[in-house]
Amino acid sequence: MQSLKLRPLVFYPPFSSNPLQSFLLSFSTASSSTPKYHHSKEATFLFDFLNSNFKLSKPQSVFISKRLSGTTFPRNHPLSVINFFKQIGFSQIQIQTIIRQRVQILFSDVDKTLRPKLDLFQQLGFQGSDLSGFISKYPTILTASLNKTLVPSVEAIKKIVRNEKDLIHVLCKCGQILPKYQLFVSNIAFLESCGIVGNQVLILLKRQSRLLCLSQSAIRNYVLQAVELGFHQNSRMLIHALHTISGLRKETFKRKLDLIQSFGFSKDETLQMFKKYPALFRVSDKKLKVGIEFFLHTVMLPKSALANQPVILMYSIEDRVFPRYRVFQLLKSHNLCKVPSFVYVLCLSEEMFLGKYISKFKENTEALLIAYKGHHIAG
Repeated sequence: MQSLKLRPLVFYPPFSSNPLQSFLLSFSTASSSTPKYHHSKEATFLFDFLNSNFKLSKPQSVFISKRLSGTTFPRNHPLSVINFFKQIGFSQIQIQTIIRQRVQILFSDVDKTLRPKLDLFQQLGFQGSDLSGFISKYPTILTASLNKTLVPSVEAIKKIVRNEKDLIHVLCKCGQILPKYQLFVSNIAFLESCGIVGNQVLILLKRQSRLLCLSQSAIRNYVLQAVELGFHQNSRMLIHALHTISGLRKETFKRKLDLIQSFGFSKDETLQMFKKYPALFRVSDKKLKVGIEFFLHTVMLPKSALANQPVILMYSIEDRVFPRYRVFQLLKSHNLCKVPSFVYVLCLSEEMFLGKYISKFKENTEALLIAYKGHHIAG
């Protein structure tokens, strides 16, 4: 049999103790004149390996089948991509996540396409697990143009995030925006025309960056909904309304309205509560129900007081509301001081509450602390 002319291949560390190691070894030498069936054998083995290790969908399998078909094996070998990720610290689960979401990355050129993009984020401060976690969370970054999309997007975000220390935190929150530069810039311009500028845009980036990835018509629709509910453009509350409205389905929003009204609040009072504190409609139905029942039936708070101070429904019942109510009752029953109202006590900061209603009364400090902390102190 005629001997085959060998050409050296670059060796990478085994991806894991699976068929890849034997695969690399079995194809560690190949001939430039290898017969056509050898290419088919390698393609078949690789296809089976990728399917079994990455649990590819049918469309992804079809995509890979087309890329592996023919007499010439892909120039950008998928295994070189896999091992590149592993060499720079990506876990197997992270690599699987990337491949399942964007299978075309398997055929990227490591040095020309992938490495420069990762270098960009390393220069911004992403290192180690932060880098691998970020990329695996937003794998579409690796399919976007470096110079036409990623770099301009980062620069646009830098103009909003003045503090470099916060940049990584913000990017981790809004990484899905990076591959959508033109849409992002267009949406920012529209929101600025509505009076949402400066730190308000930063709030959106941190809390509801998904909104900035929507079509401008969708954002315009949310703005119109907010206006119909009583919010004004150029109002500082508009951004908070958009945050809530864009995150809720219309059915969910209506359910919140109906739940509050079931306790005897009028529609106007309910909408007033939403306008004063839009985040109220993002809490669970259970939390809303327990809170309203407690304030109306236990504290005996008039509905008008709750409508004027809906923020108190956001406080933790177990960690803040119940404990402070016990202290409030103790202060009243012992006539230790005149307390304006329970709502006043509830809205104080922790430091002010402790100083004003617990540590101030030295002879009763222990009893007040037990009332406030309950079993935490008793233990």
